[in-house]
Amino acid sequence: MEAGKLVEWRIRPGDSVRRGDIVAVVDTEKAAIEIEIFENGTVESLVVKQGERVPVGAVLALIRPEAAARPSETAAAKEEPPVRKKEEAPIPRAAPVISPAAIPAARGPRVSPLARKRAEELGVDLSDVKGTGEGGAITKDDVERAAAQKPRPAALGAPEERQAGLRRVIAAAMARSKREIPHYYLGTDIDMSGATAWLATENLRRSVTDRLLYSVLLIRAVALAVREVPEMNGFWKGGAFSPSAAVHVGMAISLRQGGLVAPAIHDVDKKSLDEIMRDMLDLVKRARAGVLRSSEFTDPTITITSLGERGVQTIFGVIYPPQVALVGFGKITERPWVAGGMVGGKPIISAGLSADHRVSDGHRGGLFLSAIDRLLQEPENL
Repeated sequence: MEAGKLVEWRIRPGDSVRRGDIVAVVDTEKAAIEIEIFENGTVESLVVKQGERVPVGAVLALIRPEAAARPSETAAAKEEPPVRKKEEAPIPRAAPVISPAAIPAARGPRVSPLARKRAEELGVDLSDVKGTGEGGAITKDDVERAAAQKPRPAALGAPEERQAGLRRVIAAAMARSKREIPHYYLGTDIDMSGATAWLATENLRRSVTDRLLYSVLLIRAVALAVREVPEMNGFWKGGAFSPSAAVHVGMAISLRQGGLVAPAIHDVDKKSLDEIMRDMLDLVKRARAGVLRSSEFTDPTITITSLGERGVQTIFGVIYPPQVALVGFGKITERPWVAGGMVGGKPIISAGLSADHRVSDGHRGGLFLSAIDRLLQEPENL
């Protein structure tokens, strides 16, 4: 993209902000993206007004970091406060700006801690939420329902215009990928009988809402495999490979109106299967609702795509620059399989690797696919 439209500010001058807070919404040709702040501090001023269309890289606001207190404030802090005369009125201080979602509902309906946290994340005013829990308590589902009913910021144009813009963005990225990245492709078939059997047994122990999908095993296996073959995890920038210490797995998500996005599930190598499942479902829901964060678009270090639900068996995808690898998984199908000299039917999945030949070669790519295969044979250790 070259420009975006700032459609909503969620902060005002004087507000305190913390790293990770959502401070604005910018409309792009792919989606309305929630902009995060990466510093702790105080909002000095808003440079761009709501409704303005600005180029990428433009300054939107000025933030004074916590450590950068004004000299006068620092000096005042060191001095002893003067002794006031009894008749002097105290100097009024500006009240801090507090998000409505953070105000305890002591006199209103009860709010679960999880619901309160979700309200802060989604910018939902709890005073506008009708509780459906016991005694009218506000639950997480109530908050998410209220967020879904919130009017979205005005889009750049009609749905067909947005769809055309999305296709332009995808076309530009994919053309650049095929023009600049020397792809090579490898594929392998993986026996999923152990993984599917373990998953079935594990899910019998769980409630319906806590059950796992087999895709979380694939995501986790890829995240652990890049530890063994780090050339698959990172970016090609400035004519050189820059490996990433973090493993943020991009997940290709098809949108209901057409097109796709591939936002990141962060730090997958450090998360449990339950955490990955929760994050995956949340990401799909928000992607299709058009509510994604800027970091979720920019942070993926490797991407996974799957068209198994569409009946596709083999995928060799196009790398999303500046990433250097993409893994495609097909549909699990029952196929003849030879094991221990015996032929039998096994649930098999095809894994396809698209990798950047400037960074790795077929030998390293083969090791990477072998690592994924080996990890999936021990699902209890994922």
